[in-house]
Amino acid sequence: MVEACMDIDHRRLGIDLFNHTWRFLEKPERTAEEDEAMIHAAYASRYHWSQASQEPKHQARGEWQLARVYTVAGRPEPAVHHARKCLEWCERGGVEDWDIAFAHEALARAYKLAGNAADAERYKRLAREAGDAIADPGDREHFDEDWATL
Repeated sequence: MVEACMDIDHRRLGIDLFNHTWRFLEKPERTAEEDEAMIHAAYASRYHWSQASQEPKHQARGEWQLARVYTVAGRPEPAVHHARKCLEWCERGGVEDWDIAFAHEALARAYKLAGNAADAERYKRLAREAGDAIADPGDREHFDEDWATL
């Protein structure tokens, strides 16, 4: 049984499940069952990425997606938890400039959902500062679009 697991392409599964989760996030409305499926898919993606790579950027992105799915599902405690984990991974280094901006963005959203206006505003400001430092114009534009929805 263990040998069969070694044939798993964790990277491919991580990518596919991340994208599957993203399709749920893009839906304007989801059922409660779809919210649960979205959360499970995000955890599955995070797991497979943890098996495929220990690079901080991959771990941070998985935590970011978990923070986002919990935010859109209206669950503040796990949203804050995963947003904090995202920033912790970013602080280890080895991430892109936009990873840091999105970590702060995740914290701003999660704290807003949790009713913590002071921390939400603090992380919104930090997200803006980090977003302004994104070198690639395309990456900065993508971040700006997301930040505008805070």
